Amino acid sequence: MRQSKVRFIGITGGIGAGKTEILNYIQRHYKCEIYLADRVAEQLQEPGTACFQALVELLGEDVKSPDGRIDRGRMSERIFSDPALLERVNAIVHPAVREFLLERLDDAASAGEAELFFVEAALLIECGYREIVDELWYIYADRQVRSRRLEEQRGYSRDRISRIMSCQLPEEKFRECCDFVIDNSGTLEESYRQIDRRLEAFTWRE
Repeated sequence: MRQSKVRFIGITGGIGAGKTEILNYIQRHYKCEIYLADRVAEQLQEPGTACFQALVELLGEDVKSPDGRIDRGRMSERIFSDPALLERVNAIVHPAVREFLLERLDDAASAGEAELFFVEAALLIECGYREIVDELWYIYADRQVRSRRLEEQRGYSRDRISRIMSCQLPEEKFRECCDFVIDNSGTLEESYRQIDRRLEAFTWRE
């Protein structure tokens, strides 16, 4: 476990669990920095980066779109139909994301302004973040609640929801690997109270 005066917390959970709302609340009320691993990965794949070059070398020039960036749809089609290729892409992207986050954590500790440092991703457990965070939080919501949210808020079909959920870790594995569980099946106010109890040792701001 990494030692730092800034508490490093990973946020994970299944699709539709409400991780974004939880993080928005934390961002408003605590002295923290928050990073979304997927967005960091996109940033690290911009032209001119080491990740970009490595991915183009692996996947070929035709993975690029006319504007010179990686065509994410084209890349997804290729890697998700080829498990071996997906593994090689992950071996490029995931270590780069971890390195970026650890550098930002060191920067946050040096600056002395943040008390908490969060990273959110659905795959934190699979990507080995248990080894580097101080705490891992599981944002839980009942499957029916999650399905309803995805239908109403994102317009997902039931078939799409079922396929996505079947590819994610089961609830038992999330609970086994995480230090703290927020039940986000009810109202947001109920979830906020759970957060505040967990973070009562840290500075609250209105």
